[in-house]
Amino acid sequence: MTQEERQEDAMVAARLSAGAITAWALLAPALILLAIFVVWPIAYLVFLSFTTGSFTRAGLQWHGLNNYRRLILDPDVWQVLGNTLYFTVATVIPSLGVPLGLAVILNQTVILRGLLRTAYFIPSVTSLVAVGLGFRWLFQNDGPINHLLITWGVDPVPWLNSPLWAMPVLILLSSWKQLGFNLVVFLAGLQAIPRSRYEAAELDGAGPWQAFWHITLPGLRPTLLFATVTTVIFTLRSFEQVYVMTGGGPLNSTNILVYYTYEQAFSQFDFGYAAAVATVLLLIAIGLVYLQLQAWREP
Repeated sequence: MTQEERQEDAMVAARLSAGAITAWALLAPALILLAIFVVWPIAYLVFLSFTTGSFTRAGLQWHGLNNYRRLILDPDVWQVLGNTLYFTVATVIPSLGVPLGLAVILNQTVILRGLLRTAYFIPSVTSLVAVGLGFRWLFQNDGPINHLLITWGVDPVPWLNSPLWAMPVLILLSSWKQLGFNLVVFLAGLQAIPRSRYEAAELDGAGPWQAFWHITLPGLRPTLLFATVTTVIFTLRSFEQVYVMTGGGPLNSTNILVYYTYEQAFSQFDFGYAAAVATVLLLIAIGLVYLQLQAWREP
């Protein structure tokens, strides 16, 4: 290697080194905030799940795997896990299907599209506590929904006092709350699909369903992945609607993992056990997101 080649290599290495230093300097503030507000809380949560005691003068004591053994043997946890699975699946499906259908319709509508998009989006920016109070008023025993049923000659339903009906009311609220956000996301994804693809399919004799299946869904793959992941995360972290409307009842039928964690931590003051439940919830969320990424991966 000649002297000139060695000098050129040294200059390239210096430029790369300077670029790396600049990149790390620009990333440092975000990485520090990420470490403080995300990595450290998660690490402390995992540590807390191996302890017992409280944040008092007595302090925390190492408890090993006892919290996780208790979690496995606790029948309430298995009921809460079943409630969480039911709530998540029954919320995610309509929260994706209904907005997708509405977005396809709105994408073909020019008149009032902006107004309708705004109207559908309003629930997403409304306080979940306020919405929960509104739904509790609607579905109370002497509320408007039961008055309407009586008008139609149907016996009133104890919506929030029935183990059978309380969870569907929560699912209805959560799906309605998520509808607007997903609709706007799907509408943006639809508008990014070239119109020429639909015109070519129409010339080839494809019907609306064939165009939807072979053009719309493949074109929305990244959008569907984003909407699915965010909807699952939103559903798994649901707390306000349970707290405001049912308090986990009746008969523990609407108690889900986040609310159960809250009860163990701030009602029973069993922070170690609550941290173990929260750690399991974190692992479930990570696992579900991983499965979704694999399911929606490009073939």
